Amino acid sequence: MTYRATAPQDGRQDSTTRALAAERRRLVNLAYRMLGSLAEAEDVVQETYARWYAMPARQREAVTSPGGWLTKVAGRICLDVLRSARARRERYVGEWVPEPLPAHAEWPAGSAHDGTADPVDRVTLDESVGMAFLVVLESMTPAERVAFVLHDVFRYPFGEVADIVGRTPAACRQLAASARRRIDASRAPLSPSAQRAGVVRDFKLAWQAADISALIGLLDPDATAVGDGGGLVTALLHPIEGAERIARFFAERTLPGRLALRERTVNGQPGLAAHLDGTVVSVYAFDIADGRIRRIWAVLNPEKLRPWRTE
Repeated sequence: MTYRATAPQDGRQDSTTRALAAERRRLVNLAYRMLGSLAEAEDVVQETYARWYAMPARQREAVTSPGGWLTKVAGRICLDVLRSARARRERYVGEWVPEPLPAHAEWPAGSAHDGTADPVDRVTLDESVGMAFLVVLESMTPAERVAFVLHDVFRYPFGEVADIVGRTPAACRQLAASARRRIDASRAPLSPSAQRAGVVRDFKLAWQAADISALIGLLDPDATAVGDGGGLVTALLHPIEGAERIARFFAERTLPGRLALRERTVNGQPGLAAHLDGTVVSVYAFDIADGRIRRIWAVLNPEKLRPWRTE
């Protein structure tokens, strides 16, 4: 669903309506980082606007900062979604990986539903949407994640964060500090972008050639590969660990003439998309350090590949 601002009956869009419409991009950015799902982020933003317009006009007019109100409501909805997601993830078939996003220029033509800007165009692709970053966010408690994203990523003061999370500013400061420690502990020195792209390209070539030795040489000895099929398509239920096991797994999964691997930008980083008979069937994100692949995230769940497909 997509929110459309509606103009007043006299045909002129008032300043408040324009300001509300302008907040949408920021809210989608915030919700995606909190939830790791573009679809859920869009739903949160839609619900936020629905609650705004459900208020009596006099009550809306009394809001001194509509943008602040929208942020507060969106943050609280995200917190509720994260709390319920913990139970849903326990029932999820196999591993859960955040929804991957293509670069804006790589969004498939014709995938917009209503002629407005494509939803992915509203997400700023920076370090805070990198797959490695989002995966660490998944390990946090809902309160930690919301506090950290609001304060460290979007620079909201702890007083405002506290109003959203329902804790004291001091408690929110502690939550953000705990989340920051998790991020710092997982962060490896980032290889230059050109080097990362080269490693991904070499991985693609070695995979296409089913060259096990070449694949092993590109992988960290303790590398991990995770697949997310969501129970909708075949995918391993547990991570694969170790360079040789991962190399053999990929080498055994080639479809010459049918499976086309293309270098794509995945959440702002070099990645791959696998096309089968012209349709994207899987997307691969990589965590690369010191010229070696440490982690591979393979998203095969078709519900998470919506931004990669033309509809």
